[in-house]
Amino acid sequence: MADTDTESERQDADDRRVDEIVGAGPSGAFAVAGVATAIVVALYVIFYLVVYLPRGAVQ
Repeated sequence: MADTDTESERQDADDRRVDEIVGAGPSGAFAVAGVATAIVVALYVIFYLVVYLPRGAVQ
């Protein structure tokens, strides 16, 4: 009987911990998405400055 109580308490503790983690939100996913977006924007700006501006106006 004691094993069942201990297992039940352990499961409840695990459930509470999972709820806390999920409640914190997906901050890591937002960080990865933000870094990826910053890289794409930086590459676009670099490409614009290095390729398009030196060519000058098309006549």
